[in-house]
Amino acid sequence: MQQLSVSRLFDGEKWFDNVSVVIKDGIIQAVTPAAGAVQTGLLVPGFIDVQVNGGGGALFNTAPSRQTLRTMLQAHARFGTTAMLPTVITDSISVMQQAADTIADAIADAEPGIIGVHFEGPHLSVPKKGVHPQQHIRQLSEAELAIYGRTDLGVKLVTVAPENISPQQIQQLVALNVIVCLGHSNADAATVQAALAAGASGFTHLYNAMSPLTSREPGMVGVALADANSWCGVIFDGHHMHPVAAKVALAAKPKGKLMIVTDAMSPVGTSDSEFAFFDGKVIREGNKLTNEAGALAGSVLDMAAAVQYAVEQLDVSAAEALRMASLYPAQFLAQPNKGRIVAGAQADLVLLNNNWQVQANWINGKPVFAAE
Repeated sequence: MQQLSVSRLFDGEKWFDNVSVVIKDGIIQAVTPAAGAVQTGLLVPGFIDVQVNGGGGALFNTAPSRQTLRTMLQAHARFGTTAMLPTVITDSISVMQQAADTIADAIADAEPGIIGVHFEGPHLSVPKKGVHPQQHIRQLSEAELAIYGRTDLGVKLVTVAPENISPQQIQQLVALNVIVCLGHSNADAATVQAALAAGASGFTHLYNAMSPLTSREPGMVGVALADANSWCGVIFDGHHMHPVAAKVALAAKPKGKLMIVTDAMSPVGTSDSEFAFFDGKVIREGNKLTNEAGALAGSVLDMAAAVQYAVEQLDVSAAEALRMASLYPAQFLAQPNKGRIVAGAQADLVLLNNNWQVQANWINGKPVFAAE
């Protein structure tokens, strides 16, 4: 039995002062008034990132190994992430298979923080490919279906372009227990709506690499904003969406349907200024990543910085920003034991200071990071 006593706590719904969290075997047993001394800081549910390409100098596509997963988790844990979906962008079938095998091993061994996998591609639209390598963009085949149908991968998320995947194929993926997101797409609104009706439930990095909203053709952006039931990942780094566009999304979507994602690449947690990416390289300027042609290439965003941006730049309440980083991703991924600090939930916790900087981080009640 362990006990964490803190001066302030947000349980995913409400705020509390001077409380103790009682933990046993990685599970929260109770949240009670603190009897003695408390640690100064704000204890919040651990952040859940559904789109993480890399971190700590490692990129999952480049080296789909257990060591890469550990390096990524270690890098992101410093910024409050306690659960992630390592993300495989468009690549060869052999890389996808290696990544799936690695994830399966990690899930079997209960590797801290690894709860599944996100395949962002390869069934995308060439006109909206962004930095995804065109040579690997392809139709859905039995080879990919064999991977998506595996039952040892934890949470399975696949991003597809609905003009390249039929509603019947979306139904097939959903029947395999795959969460289907829409993105990297130039589809018209009717095609997007048909994909949602077939079972797609989310949109990958809203606004980015998707057909825009116009008055007579709402495109993917328009459908995403208008649809009350779907979730949208949002990258709050100041580069992927203008603050006004972010505020439009916050006003349009019901509470609970926007979730913070990083789309983080390998430099997160490092001072790396560039890295190899397929046949080219990605260059870092400050907190912006672009390829050699100047196109955005993921981010160096972390979850804590995204929460801070939401509060300080977008006027989101602290409670809502924290929910966008924890509770809402947990609900999207159907993980009822995550995203809250309540009895019965997993003890995935983050201690923040008043400047939104992470002081400590626990996964399953075990410390994974502590600020020096």
